[in-house]
Amino acid sequence: MIRIVVVDDHPVVRDGVAATLAAADDLEVVGQAASGPEAVALVERRRPDVVVMDLRMPGGDGVEAVRELQRRGATTRVLVLTTYDTDSDTVAAIEAGATGYLLKDAPAATLVAAVRSTAAGEAVLSPAVATRLASHVRSPATSTALTAREREVLALVAQGTPNRAIARELFVSEATVKTHLVHIYAKLGVADRAAAVATAYRQGILD
Repeated sequence: MIRIVVVDDHPVVRDGVAATLAAADDLEVVGQAASGPEAVALVERRRPDVVVMDLRMPGGDGVEAVRELQRRGATTRVLVLTTYDTDSDTVAAIEAGATGYLLKDAPAATLVAAVRSTAAGEAVLSPAVATRLASHVRSPATSTALTAREREVLALVAQGTPNRAIARELFVSEATVKTHLVHIYAKLGVADRAAAVATAYRQGILD
């Protein structure tokens, strides 16, 4: 079972997300929180696999909660689920350590699949967010050029290497690997590992 904590300051939304996830046979909602600080405390108590986190909450925002979980060395992965897709929200959340970023208009099946992918350590981005991140990392001269380190990460992904092993291989943190993956996805215009590898082979980025 994938254990999940749902974080949102609106009870109706929180209950709806929890019910959607609990309907899947392999997902279990083990707690709910209404703010970032509540989420951090709940994660420490319940040790879930995934936190489905809203960003803007009166009692403490989600980005700071993600940062705090990273500071505390939590192994729980964070999937952001929010209505906000501005550059300041998306980039801040990913750089803080979020594994994925979905908008609340995503279908229920997409949310369930995203939670499973997040639990497996795979970065998940909604198309709108991928487009925004592409704009953020794009330079005028080389809009889709990958850096040398991004190519290293992508080559390891193509070999089926999980994020944690990539981090060990490159002597970086797992959060850094996730950030590289987000940039790779944005530059290639894709939303997951398989599509990134396929696109890289098609474009001659990988041999």
